[in-house]
Amino acid sequence: MAATDPPPSRSGLRSLDAVNLFLAGALSGFGPYIAVFLAEQKWTQQNIGFVLTAGGLAGLLSQLPSGELLDAIRSKRVVVASGAIMVATSALIIALCPSFPLVLAALVLQSITGGFLGLAIASISLGLVGHAALGKRLGRNQRFASMGGVIAAGFMGVIGYFLSYRAIFFAAAALVLPLLAALGRIKLSGIDYGRVSGSLGGLSTRARRSSLWKNRDLLTFAGCEFLFQLGNASMLPLAGEALVYSKEAFSSLIVSALIIVPQVVVALMASSAGRRANTWGRRPLLLVGFAALPLRALVFAWTTNPMVLIAAQILDGVSGTMLGVLTALIVADLTTGTGRFSLAQGFVGTMSGIGASLSTTLTGLVAGSFGRAPGFLSIATVALAAVLLLWFRMPETNPSNRNDAMFG
Repeated sequence: MAATDPPPSRSGLRSLDAVNLFLAGALSGFGPYIAVFLAEQKWTQQNIGFVLTAGGLAGLLSQLPSGELLDAIRSKRVVVASGAIMVATSALIIALCPSFPLVLAALVLQSITGGFLGLAIASISLGLVGHAALGKRLGRNQRFASMGGVIAAGFMGVIGYFLSYRAIFFAAAALVLPLLAALGRIKLSGIDYGRVSGSLGGLSTRARRSSLWKNRDLLTFAGCEFLFQLGNASMLPLAGEALVYSKEAFSSLIVSALIIVPQVVVALMASSAGRRANTWGRRPLLLVGFAALPLRALVFAWTTNPMVLIAAQILDGVSGTMLGVLTALIVADLTTGTGRFSLAQGFVGTMSGIGASLSTTLTGLVAGSFGRAPGFLSIATVALAAVLLLWFRMPETNPSNRNDAMFG
């Protein structure tokens, strides 16, 4: 942040904390509960799989258009408010009218919305605090989002047990109300539009789209994220299947622990990671996050002991912390002065989504043909390739350590 930039208000920053908390809580209602609820409504597995796949594809395809749109829209608060209302609407449609066409429309709407809400939150953060303080702010965002996800998962589990799975979607919709209240306390005057889009000097000019595709470091970073997700996305599904096939008596509780442990780690580490991104640099922290994945995959290949697997999920929390904090920060580093911050985020998000989409299919083929351990070893191999690409091709992007020109 330039010395002349006015400091953001404490109330605005605390309100952004609350927005991250309640947004993560609302979105957590669209996790595994959808499949369970639809199965309870006598849906076939084919129809459940189709609507979930359609929603995931819609979210993936919306990343680039959402980024382009966000760079052009001045009021990011309106974008977040509109998106939150669409999330609530989707939840209510699923709860009240669980017919095939309406649920399909609701999931497509929610997936598209979820795609641009994350981009919008990062843009608001940049507009509030500026580039120099963005790392610390993204750390707080990640911390409160993880806290919201953990709290909501427990809360909605209790609702599903004592009331019904339908009530979970009413709860997800209700969480949008305090989200909107918190969003309203972030003053529009405190969000600098020039900073939001990555422009210099508060200007709203934007570079050509082609400037992004000529940015070698941005392309390298997107490739690293693609390889990381190509390995990471199939880890938990493959582990869950292994637990079921081994007839583990407490498989559902173990899977829940495998999900919760990384979220707790992220909540504890995110703020510290955001601060250290400025002092240690982005690259060392990113290498730690990437290196944790092949180590975790090797542990999963070595044993099916539930306690060891749960302990190994600490490594997943380390990866989640580093990527959650650093992805938007590195994109901001690489797009300073272009006015294309959100579009670049959308590009990196698209590459990550493609990797995640391919991951379960490719790893499933390996595991199905050769067994569980080779499946995890294939993940470790892909993850190691991501580490090597990062090590040899990705430079430090912290502006204080980066003096070369970023665009050819």
